Amino acid sequence: MSTPREDQPVRPDSRQAERQPGLNPAALSVTDTARLLTRVGGRSITEAMIERDIEDGAPTNADGTINLVHFAAWLVRDMADSASANGGVRGD
Repeated sequence: MSTPREDQPVRPDSRQAERQPGLNPAALSVTDTARLLTRVGGRSITEAMIERDIEDGAPTNADGTINLVHFAAWLVRDMADSASANGGVRGD
């Protein structure tokens, strides 16, 4: 790939030009978390469900947003704890 001369305009990479500002998985609102989990999880997740998880101890950032990785880890740990309490059977 050749380097453009100073007098030549630099064309942005087409992939960069198409990028839109997106969600920050380290700082999602409750609404965005519910929407994202609904889209990727194949079942409806409501804001009320996320709020209930927060009330039950799900981690949040200082500003009230949700770090998706921390939230997912909390969900997995919660599911494992529930399975252990039920003799290894999940209560879905």
